Amino acid sequence: MTERGPSTTRARGPEPELPDPRVPEPPRGRLGVAGGTALYIAAVLGTGILVLPALAAAAAGPGAILAVAALALISIPLASTFAALARRHPDAGGVATFARRAFGPGAARVIGYWFFFGTPIGAPIAALMTARYVVAVIGGDTISTTLIAIGLMVIPVVVTAFGVRFAASVQLVLSGALVAVLIFVLAAAAPHARPENLDPLLPHGWAGVGLAMSLYIWAFAGWEAVAGIGGEFRHPRRDIPRATALALIIVSVAYLAIQAVTVVVLGEKAATSDVPLLDLVRVATGAGGGVVVAVIAAIVVTGVFNAYLAAFSKLGAAMGRDGDLPAWFGRGVENGAVARRGLLLSAVVMAVYSVVVLASGDLPPFILVHTSIAAAVYGLGVASALRLLPARSLGWWMALLSCVLAAGLLVLAGWHLVFPAEVALVALAVGAVQRPRRAH
Repeated sequence: MTERGPSTTRARGPEPELPDPRVPEPPRGRLGVAGGTALYIAAVLGTGILVLPALAAAAAGPGAILAVAALALISIPLASTFAALARRHPDAGGVATFARRAFGPGAARVIGYWFFFGTPIGAPIAALMTARYVVAVIGGDTISTTLIAIGLMVIPVVVTAFGVRFAASVQLVLSGALVAVLIFVLAAAAPHARPENLDPLLPHGWAGVGLAMSLYIWAFAGWEAVAGIGGEFRHPRRDIPRATALALIIVSVAYLAIQAVTVVVLGEKAATSDVPLLDLVRVATGAGGGVVVAVIAAIVVTGVFNAYLAAFSKLGAAMGRDGDLPAWFGRGVENGAVARRGLLLSAVVMAVYSVVVLASGDLPPFILVHTSIAAAVYGLGVASALRLLPARSLGWWMALLSCVLAAGLLVLAGWHLVFPAEVALVALAVGAVQRPRRAH
């Protein structure tokens, strides 16, 4: 019997950035394009639709529409870059895995701490935004708002405990319902538009547009979050780009439509509204439309937590596997497994932030803290792409453009970057303490 030579496919060799084909591939998850798109939409088209149109209108007036359009364009290379990374390196570590491959364990620990211990500050913000909408519809006081916010955070934790696939199935239904209801609201409100509300276009100058963009980073952040569930796709190389493209189109059109309709329908009232989406419904359908908004709010916050908690739990497990957290948290890091220990830790982190945010009740400062951390994650994430993606490929050029855009986002974050800097110092200090122990 003659010995068989290598197959034609293997002789060509894999792409430089892919694993050696002689090594058995790790198990894949069961996520498809539909479920992946639903989670992507949930991560990006989140609670920003509830409050940000009013906050942006207060900062820039009608110029807020330009801010949203600019961020939609910026999102194209950013989303493309993280999609290219996730399809080549589908791992529970997500952005931390990218940083580890590109710059080593120190960078991985920093970006992992930013994401795992920094971005959860957005959880109580999102829950409080939604609770205020619900209370505005059904009535209640501050205590009612707080209790509703807490309930909105607890339920998705239970859903995520059943695994990413189950969360994606739930989210597919929720995202479809959300898009349908938003179309109804915008279509009903649009006939009440008044073109004179666009004048003056820039009442606070370009500085106001910059501030509105800083606030809207909250809305367009999320592409880095779902990178951690890349290994949950059945066919990550094929399906991740498709899910990203579909979600990018839907999210960009939705945010631009919501901001534009808010400005042209509500006019100056948009800047002072605590519940702009509810005000749009009232203009279109009267007071009885409040139930529609309450439904939107509940769908939105559940979807956001479904997407982020799935990413947090898997990242926590990956950090336990890689030594950035105690090894006990590494359970469930495998593709298709449920990382319940990582989920438990992320729930504790959310609870700590919830005490601070709910006690304050003042959202804009905490939003800017969250967006500064998101900008830092983006910056290091896209810098990793320049090292990992094939030089002068489409993904590499997108990463280069993303680096320029991320630098702009960091400039917009300004002094708020002190918060990610503090988290980075903690991460490096932990690494410095662990290094002698490992050597010993």
